[in-house]
Amino acid sequence: MSVERMTKHVDGLHWFKSSYSGSDGGNCVEVAAGLDAVYVRDSKVVNGGPVLRIRRGEWASFVALAVE
Repeated sequence: MSVERMTKHVDGLHWFKSSYSGSDGGNCVEVAAGLDAVYVRDSKVVNGGPVLRIRRGEWASFVALAVE
C-alpha cells in the first residue's frame, strides 16, 4: 500500500467522521474523498495536523478487507 504523508494543507475537501464516533472527543479519524485519492486525518488535529493520502484503489482494497 502506498501512503503519502502530506505536509501541506489540503483545501476543498469534505471530511467525514464515523457515525460510530461518540461526541466525547475520543480517538477518531476523519476521511475525505478527493478525485485521485482518499485523505485521512486525526479528528482532534484538524488544522495543521498531518494528513495521509492513499490512492483510491488501495483504499478500496483496505475497506474490502476491513469489512470481511
